[in-house]
Formats: sequence, structure tokens, C-alpha cells
Amino acid sequence: MANELLLKNVNIIDERGDVTEDADILIGDGRIQKIGRKIEEIACETMELSGHYVTPGFVNLHTHSPMNIFRGLAEDVNIDDWFNEKIWPYESRLTGDEAYLGSLLSICEMIDCGVTAFADHYMFADRIYEAALESGIRADIAPTVFGVSADFDDELKKACNLIEEKNGENPRIRLRMGPHAPYTCPPHTLKKIVDSARSLEVGIHIHVSETKSQVEKSRSDLGRTPFGALYDAGGFDVPVIVAHGLWIEKDDLKYLNDKTFIAVCPKTYMKLSMGFGGIWRECENLPLAFGTDGAASSNTQSPLEQARLFALAGKFVSGRPEAFSLREIWCMLMNGHRALGFNTGKVEEGCDADLLIWDLNRINTLPLYNPLASIIYSSGPENIVHSMVCGRFVKKDGRVLLDADYISKTAQKHAANILKKGRGESKVRY
Repeated sequence: MANELLLKNVNIIDERGDVTEDADILIGDGRIQKIGRKIEEIACETMELSGHYVTPGFVNLHTHSPMNIFRGLAEDVNIDDWFNEKIWPYESRLTGDEAYLGSLLSICEMIDCGVTAFADHYMFADRIYEAALESGIRADIAPTVFGVSADFDDELKKACNLIEEKNGENPRIRLRMGPHAPYTCPPHTLKKIVDSARSLEVGIHIHVSETKSQVEKSRSDLGRTPFGALYDAGGFDVPVIVAHGLWIEKDDLKYLNDKTFIAVCPKTYMKLSMGFGGIWRECENLPLAFGTDGAASSNTQSPLEQARLFALAGKFVSGRPEAFSLREIWCMLMNGHRALGFNTGKVEEGCDADLLIWDLNRINTLPLYNPLASIIYSSGPENIVHSMVCGRFVKKDGRVLLDADYISKTAQKHAANILKKGRGESKVRY
């Protein structure tokens, strides 16, 4: 059996938050081969991990990884100016090389924060694919398509061609369609994108009901909410990642099914003052997981930080400190695995070995009464000492196994060039 690794004397936290103490895990051929006590040592690499915890990796269910190149470029502005005066004008002059480097920068940060798989929604999907392939991480990549674009048909064809060419080429990376949003994809173009996804047998990844004003305008223009517009286009007939869904309404729940997952990114909502919306109120009825959005709004790429903020905001605004419990938040963190459909998200025999190894015996997480509390409310990237995807380390001994110095220096050079070029003219308007 190739690439065998034996993890000795670990404590396992499963996808439900249950703990199994002092177990051994044998990994081979990229999968968990055996879990038990005192597995006989064989001729393979062995790691003695007494006192450490093993969990499934984290999924970042909604991000725009190239936007790490824009981190800090649009601060202290309202959401209209964030889009129309800052980000979209700068994006209009973004190059493929800049997108690739931004994606590498994001992936490096995500791996450090425990992410083993991410769902991306952006332009330059071919370059994001390249970055993900090189890094060893898992990815679900959705080429962004704007339905109001003058070259819509060409962009849709380009996305279809990329999916046909790349989907299935590498088992770590999948693609799906990425209609931007109902407000930038009128009904006829949204339906064309969904129909293309169906014919290619892939899902979609789309922004829906991000703001209260989007919902109001959709109801005024179309007579239905953005969730209703997506339903009318057949969007819920295929697997769908709903980005945000912040202003979901109770009546929208009827559209959701077991192929629907909602990626919430509370740090962005707080930063851009987007309101409390409906996701906290309807939390128990929603298939929620965590994303980070792009670093131009959320600044960081940690789903764990988003989970922490979601729980704290929920407790604070609802006035119910007993709500949004540790186990509920942990299960939401694990939901991303179900959304992407890889053979991951469980520490079980036969599952792919996408795992994190935690050292919680550190100043920031001690004393260790409750490991879930220590992880969710106290831990940082420094507590994740090892991380693996398909049984291969992507972070080891606290160090991400990418050339972080090169990535950082090259990103800084690209950032200087972005400022030198300045803002262009966006094809769409928020």
C-alpha cells in the first residue's frame, strides 16, 4: 500500500463533535484504512501524537480567491461604493497572472487556517484551477458569468468549454457553473446558464438575496424574491451553492432541497453593514455552511473565524446565549463537505484522509475543558500543526508547504502594478 502513515495515540473529534480518545489511525493510498487502539506498527512512517486532536479539515464554501490581491483596497466605504467605485473598476483591469497569484496567496492562507477544500466563484477560473492543482488543496471552481454582459454568449460558451475540458481531469478539483446573481443575470440568461449546468451534469454557485434592497428590487421588477427568480430558472433542480442568502425570507424556504447549501460569510455582512437579515432567525431550518467571501471584504480566509462571528452575533442579537451552541456551529463547519460531495468530512475508515491535527495544549487554548470550545472560540492557525489532503501533507510542523516567501513577494509586486494601472471602467453596476 502506497504512502502509508500511522498516527498514534490521537483524540478524534468527528463531524458531530463527539470525541474518541487514544486511537490510532492508519492512512494509505490517500484514505483512512483503519482506526483502532494499539494498531500494530508496520513498516511505514509513524507519528506519535499523544494529546493531539484529529478532525476533518474545513471547507471554505464561498470565496473569490484571486481577490486576495485586493486585500485592504476598499476599506471604510458603503456597499455601493465598495462595488462601483472600488472593486469592480479595479477588477476590470485585472490580469490572469494577477488572478493566479491572488489565488495562490489565498490558498496559502486557507491551508494555514485549516481549509482542505474551497468553493470558488470568480473570473479567470482556468488560473484558479492552475493554482489549486499546484497547491495540493481540493477545489470546486465556478467560472463567473454575468447575464447582463454584452458578450454573455461568448462568456457562457467559454465557461462550458472549461468545464467540459477540466471537470474530472483531477479527482481533487471539480467545476460547476457560476451565474453571478439574479440581479446581474436576468431571467432568460439565468435560465440559459442553469440549462447549461444541467446538460453538463454539474451544479451552480450563485449570489442570492445578499441585501434587503436586492430583495425589494427583485420583488418590484419580477414579482418575486431572488430565491423565487432562481427557482423559476430551474436553479434548485441542480446542486446549488447559495452564496450569502442573508435576506432569505420564511416563504423562500419552500424552494430549498437536499441539493441546496447556503454559504454564510458574516464578517462581510458586518463590515459592509448589510444588516441582520434572515439567516440567523431561520438558522435551524437552513442548510448552512461557512464561506469567507473575498479578502477584499472579509480580509481573512478562515471559515473558523466566520463560524465564531456567526455564533457570537447570533447570541448577541437574539438575546439567547444558549443558542448557536458549540455542536451546532461545529456541524455547520462540517456541512461544507456535504455540499461539495467529495469523500471527506468524516474520520472514518474508507474516507479520504483530509485531516487536521491540532495541538490544543498551548497558552491560547488551555486549560482544556472542552476541545470544541477551545477550537471554535480560542484557537488560531498556530494550533493546527499538521494538515493533509488525500493523505498528503499540505501543512507540516506548523509550516504551509508552499513557497510563501515567493508568493508574498510576487503578490506585493502585482499590488504595486495594480495601483499604478488604477481603476478602469466596470461592465456592470451594483
